[in-house]
Amino acid sequence: MGKIKSKQVKRASNELMQNGIEFHNKFEKNKKILGREMPSKKMRNKMAGYLARFTKQKEKEKKTLEVN
Repeated sequence: MGKIKSKQVKRASNELMQNGIEFHNKFEKNKKILGREMPSKKMRNKMAGYLARFTKQKEKEKKTLEVN
């Protein structure tokens, strides 16, 4: 399986981040944050995985900017 996520997952994740919800770089923590509010278990897991990967990328970018 690839790492391509649907527009729906990306759009919903970006909206949640803009609302001020802090997400972690761990899948399990993000899954608990999203909780039972998601329409389906599959969607919750996709969003939690996307958010984990996205936050890891942001942290990596911050570290590279600090070094330079």
